Amino acid sequence: MFKGLAAERLVALFFAAVALFNFPLLSLWDHDARVLGLPLFPLALFVIWALLIAALAWVVEHPSNVPPHD
Repeated sequence: MFKGLAAERLVALFFAAVALFNFPLLSLWDHDARVLGLPLFPLALFVIWALLIAALAWVVEHPSNVPPHD
């Protein structure tokens, strides 16, 4: 299904997600701070999650991944 650059990007996104949701980097956001009245930690989790989904959608839907028509 995915070959070449698309497959490499998906693997890179997987490892980026593992790194971003792992303890050392995730602990950077664990403070008693608030942004626009929202706690920083859940807000950071949601933003990271949303960015990863957007990047995944971009990789999967990129025109270079669409097979040519017969």
